[in-house]
Amino acid sequence: MTNPTSSGPTKPSIISGFDEAALEAGRLLFAKECDFVWGADALNQLPEADLPEVAFAGRSNVGKSSLVNALTGRKTLARTSNTPGRTQQLNFFNLGNRLKLVDMPGYGYAKESKEKVEAWNHMVRRFLRGRVTMQRALVLVDSRHGLKPNDEEIMEMLDRTAVPYVVVLTKIDKVKPNELDAVRKATEAALKKHPAAFPEIHVTSSEKNIGIAELRASLATLAAE
Repeated sequence: MTNPTSSGPTKPSIISGFDEAALEAGRLLFAKECDFVWGADALNQLPEADLPEVAFAGRSNVGKSSLVNALTGRKTLARTSNTPGRTQQLNFFNLGNRLKLVDMPGYGYAKESKEKVEAWNHMVRRFLRGRVTMQRALVLVDSRHGLKPNDEEIMEMLDRTAVPYVVVLTKIDKVKPNELDAVRKATEAALKKHPAAFPEIHVTSSEKNIGIAELRASLATLAAE
C-alpha cells in the first residue's frame, strides 16, 4: 500500500504511488476473462476454495456491484440495482483463473423481513470468518455518508478474525471536494483503532472511473501466478 497523493488537477486525491509496472499488472489482470461461476445462498453451498479471494462488503446500495463491473470493464457482470438489498447471495466471479471476486449481500437495509436480513448478515460474517482463501476484504463506504454503525460492526468482526481489509470510499463524484476531504479524514481517524485495517483509503467513482486503476494494481498483488 502507498501514501495518498494527488492524481492530477481535475481529480480528487487518490491512493497513488504505484509505478507503471504495477498499474500495468493491474490492467492486464482485470483485462482477463471474468465470469460468474457460483451463487451461494448458504454456507453449505460454497464453491471450492481454490484461488485467492477478495470480498466486497458494504451497506446495501453502496456500489459493490458497480465497483466489480468497473474493475473488470464490464457493464453487466455483477447485477446492479437502484433497489437496496437486491444482491441476496454470495456471488463468485473467476478472474482469469488467478483471483476470485466475491460480491456479498449488502448489510444495513433491505426490503425483506427482519429475519431474512439477519440471516444474510449472519452468513456474510461466518463466510468472512472461516474462508481460508480470503486474502482481503474491501469495506465499501458511501462517501456521501461516511462510516455508519454497521460498517464499524463488520470492521470489528474482521479485526477479531484477522482478515485484512481496506476501506474504499465510493461515489466520490457525488460529493464536493471539501466534503470528501472531511469524510476521508474522519475515516482515517477511525481506522487507527482497527488492527486489521490498512491505514490508507482508496477513493473511487465507478461512474467516472476514478481510482479504478490504482485499486486494480493493489488487488493484482494478491492474485495467483
